[in-house]
Amino acid sequence: MKNIVIFGAPGSGKGTQSDLMIEKYGLGHISTGDVLRNEIRKGSELGKTAASFIDKGQLIPDDLMVSILAGVYDSFGKEHAGVIFDGFPRTIPQAEALKKMLDERGHQIAAMIELDVPEDELMTRLIKRGQESGRSDDNAETIKKRLDVYHHQTAPLIEWYKKEGIHHHINGLGALDRIFGDIQKVIDNI
Repeated sequence: MKNIVIFGAPGSGKGTQSDLMIEKYGLGHISTGDVLRNEIRKGSELGKTAASFIDKGQLIPDDLMVSILAGVYDSFGKEHAGVIFDGFPRTIPQAEALKKMLDERGHQIAAMIELDVPEDELMTRLIKRGQESGRSDDNAETIKKRLDVYHHQTAPLIEWYKKEGIHHHINGLGALDRIFGDIQKVIDNI
């Protein structure tokens, strides 16, 4: 079982690379944004609780988020190939909670794959994505705020996963095939 945390700043290619990993390795995919929207749409108790925080502009507490993710993780069954965690964890307490949740199931994170892309390229990619998709959050001002949050709140996870011995740095700049080839080397060796 190869549970993987895909990690990188907004626009680093996490979604694109996750799709390739799913296709090649048959991994499940848990995107926190998709999961939350789905729970809210279903009107589940967890979804209603999550919506009450979101509607007030508040972050969802870590324990609630882990409960939601645990339910999705368990839905893959006991003998799955592994799961890609995309968008979670974002903080060290979340990483610790994810580790505990997996430990309770006798599972673990096999690798944290960091897609590293220079900030000027991230800006270019995200502005282009906004123009092509119409995503209102892909504008220069909002992108700068999202990158600041990433650098200050999320980037410390790199050191945490290095201490866990499962951090893998991938140069996320360049040809898609080369980047995925580097990711395959990591996955094939865990």
